Amino acid sequence: MKERSSYYPQEPSKRPKTKGQKMRSCLRHNALTILTVSGVVGGVILGIILRNSRTEKWTPREIMYINYLGDLFLRMLKSLILPLIISSLVSAIGSLDLSLSGKIGARAIGYYMVTTICAVVLGIILVVSIQPGVGSSASESKRPAQNVSTVDTLMDLVRNMFPPNLVQACISQHRTEPKPPENESIPLEEWELVEKEVSGANILGLVVFATVLGITLGKMGPQAKPLLSFFESLSGAMMVITNWVIWLSPIGVLFLVASKITEMKSLDEIVAQLGMYFLTVLVALIIHGFLVLPGMYFLLTKKNPYRYISNMAQALVTAFGTSSSSATLPIAISCLEERNGIDSRVTRFVMPIGATVNMDGTALYEAVAAIFISQVRKVGLSFGQLIAVSITATAASIGAAGIPQAGLVTMVMVLDTVRLPANDVFLIIAVDWLLDRFRTTVNVIGDSLGAGIVHHLSRNELASMPHHPQQTQNGAERHATTSI
Repeated sequence: MKERSSYYPQEPSKRPKTKGQKMRSCLRHNALTILTVSGVVGGVILGIILRNSRTEKWTPREIMYINYLGDLFLRMLKSLILPLIISSLVSAIGSLDLSLSGKIGARAIGYYMVTTICAVVLGIILVVSIQPGVGSSASESKRPAQNVSTVDTLMDLVRNMFPPNLVQACISQHRTEPKPPENESIPLEEWELVEKEVSGANILGLVVFATVLGITLGKMGPQAKPLLSFFESLSGAMMVITNWVIWLSPIGVLFLVASKITEMKSLDEIVAQLGMYFLTVLVALIIHGFLVLPGMYFLLTKKNPYRYISNMAQALVTAFGTSSSSATLPIAISCLEERNGIDSRVTRFVMPIGATVNMDGTALYEAVAAIFISQVRKVGLSFGQLIAVSITATAASIGAAGIPQAGLVTMVMVLDTVRLPANDVFLIIAVDWLLDRFRTTVNVIGDSLGAGIVHHLSRNELASMPHHPQQTQNGAERHATTSI
């Protein structure tokens, strides 16, 4: 029998794959990720070649030409943000049982708070231990100070949660600014307040509205089915468009990175001035993103976090290239559902909220930056002031928009907590563009692992609920083949 069975070929379905077939299958499965990583590496190489191709500086117009294709890619991604967030949240919450959506929401918010506090505490411990600002040669820029009050910023954060005009919230958000009087000796608290709308979508307000609408549709029952079907259909359509745009990411990322490398000033000078600060933030982000968060995921799920993170490689590379957690949201949701087998009801509920309020990397960076600036200015901070910095950095990270370098705006609020001038923000502007990419990547890692944790903790409730057709499509098969 042995000879006979070895003589006759096995059935195709049972025949083991050769090494070449396995390699081709792996390359086909990870082609997009490999291409996107190649885009980042190619962008760095192209930027260095362009920098060294001539002695004179590249003009802003020439850099704009280099960045043109990257800018088009970023615009495509940003155009998907609003319809995807609204449709995903409404369809996910509306299709869940209200008691379950409450549990998922509570688990997600609990995770966000714990990880953000861990990030801030880790950043403060490292910056106080390493003291990168002691003896620093960083020089202050002469840009004018911004007149921003911490109280006004926090109140605007709450105001933006309840936009009076939803259409306007798609393009602008509310901001309160003190108007400088003629007599500059008058204290800031007595200045006249000016309320205005500034450019930039009010994502927080739209998330709040979409959440309330989803809860309402879930409560209405059969009467809400037509409207809920519309949002489910819109959510599915947005994911199809996202998959089309994703294949442009290698080209877009290449030119985004190349333009930044080309326009930056002397790297040697930046490293000499801000090297220790840069390394402190980078080490803190690596520890939080690749040790603390994965450790929490492993403890709660007993699954391999690094395999989970490797399945998110496409989203992480895009986050690094675009420096925007909101722009990366469509790709992150796609990776979670297709590569990690996370239930779409969880991803489309948890991820839009996470991209808005869960900014671990930003919170860590703002705490480190504020204490670094105080060290440069030789301003000693008491334990109470360090606690104040941690609380304010946490609040500021929630208020930071998911767009490139949004943390610089809320950094003013953190500096105000320790009575440092707002224009000291520009001590760190030279390296902020690069650190922004690393902290955005950590933000996306935190959101993605959070979705995995919430999915694991809610698995029994999700299994007991009927799935919608869109949500079940190949879901069981994906989960069986990609579960960690």
